[in-house]
Amino acid sequence: MAEVTLSNVRKSYGAVDIIHGVDLGINDGEFVVLVGPSGCGKSTLLRMIAGLETITGGDIKIGGRVVNDLDPKDRDIAMVFQNYALYPHMTVATNMGFSLEHRGTGKTEIAERVKWAADILGLSHLLDRYPRQLSGGQRQRVAMGRAIVRNPQVFLFDEPLSNLDAKLRVVMRGEIKSLHQKLKTTTIYVTHDQVEAMTMADKIVVLNGGRVEQIGAPLDLYDRPANQFVAGFIGSPAMNFLIGTITAEGFVAPGITLPLSAAAGEFYGRKAVYGIRPEHFALDDNGVPAEIILVEPMGSETQVTMKLGQTQVTGVFRERVSLSPGAMIRVRPELANIHLFAADGGQRLN
Repeated sequence: MAEVTLSNVRKSYGAVDIIHGVDLGINDGEFVVLVGPSGCGKSTLLRMIAGLETITGGDIKIGGRVVNDLDPKDRDIAMVFQNYALYPHMTVATNMGFSLEHRGTGKTEIAERVKWAADILGLSHLLDRYPRQLSGGQRQRVAMGRAIVRNPQVFLFDEPLSNLDAKLRVVMRGEIKSLHQKLKTTTIYVTHDQVEAMTMADKIVVLNGGRVEQIGAPLDLYDRPANQFVAGFIGSPAMNFLIGTITAEGFVAPGITLPLSAAAGEFYGRKAVYGIRPEHFALDDNGVPAEIILVEPMGSETQVTMKLGQTQVTGVFRERVSLSPGAMIRVRPELANIHLFAADGGQRLN
């Protein structure tokens, strides 16, 4: 296990900058998720840590050692890829032990380590099978097993669940988190799925356009996003945004005035963005009027698309409510959970 430190790490392809000076500290044994939209640079950053991409500037340290110029095999890391990268002509056992064999490890030790990893991952009954005889989830476990037999200082996961169906993704999410809790190996995990990030990470790094937007614990990012981008990216369904002006009467948006706490007084007269998560609306006869557009019963809750003034928003109500499109209801935004962002750049105000 080891700390991983990135200091002003940059990547350019010719005159095109891809990664713009990333600084990041990952503690020994920490599970860190790099998350962001497609093309934000998260996989490129992971590949630079792995040594599969050269860096243009800055330093990468693993266990206190600068690894900028080291080959991947000398960095003491193990990587799990999106496409599993298994050898089709090798059995599960041979796939898992291949990297150890390649390094000259003795057959007895290879067999012991493969058995150890197979027991952890529930693969003991599959060791004589070939990849073509396995399900997607089983292949992903084999890929993970091949990584952990090496007992590396750092695990790197590059969108490992994106090829699996939704139900299996949930199962494998739990298995990877459980594996980390058992082994306590420093882990860096790349995904575009913010639900994966929220449920798995000790710390999330939100990337956008090759820059770090915010770093923090999942609930810290959820409760206090640093800017509008993070607020809109973290959370499902996404946060609602209304554009308007902060006034003494409230937040004036097209066709409606929304409540604000007294703390917003310092921003009176300022153009801003009003953010509120879907679950922070409450049904209240004294609330603001909303027109129902769509009702989606989810069993334990009801998701409602509605219009506040001229802006369409989403509300999630924990109770079962009988509503129909076209009806008018009244909703109350929870004052303690309102987020205000600058209209010019989206930085958090409150």
